[in-house]
Amino acid sequence: MIEKYTGIDSDFFILGLGVMLLVFIILMVIQSVRLGKLTKKLNLFLRGKDGKSLEDTLIHRLDQIDDVSRQNEENQRSIKKINTKLKDTFCKFSIVKYDAFDESGGKLSFVLTMLNEKNNGYILNVVHSHDGSYSYVKDVIDGNPIVNLGKEEEESLNKALEKN
Repeated sequence: MIEKYTGIDSDFFILGLGVMLLVFIILMVIQSVRLGKLTKKLNLFLRGKDGKSLEDTLIHRLDQIDDVSRQNEENQRSIKKINTKLKDTFCKFSIVKYDAFDESGGKLSFVLTMLNEKNNGYILNVVHSHDGSYSYVKDVIDGNPIVNLGKEEEESLNKALEKN
């Protein structure tokens, strides 16, 4: 009967419909497998939570990220402040012990040099004798002493200046 209207043998027509049905079944199986994999991934992502609790979790995590960002900015400001203060603190030190008087026995006298990053600071010379101890402080600006230095003071200053 189909042959009368279309001019196609009914066996070929049924065979063509069968092939198309088989292709559709194969496509349906493929889509079913893909949907199953997607469902597994979604279930793993949700882990038994409903949409509202998932939304709450995401909002909570975003709030945590904002808090971490604010804390990071605060830490950066604190670090800058600390670095600024560190430039004025003593970071280069040197000590030279010596015997101020040959008869005193032992190296009880010392020179302590303390410099900041800009090589500004002080040289402290403590001289020990039988009569007592005497202390002298000399200023250093840009690595240069304000007054003349003794041999041990020069040595201590040079050691401190060599440090980074």
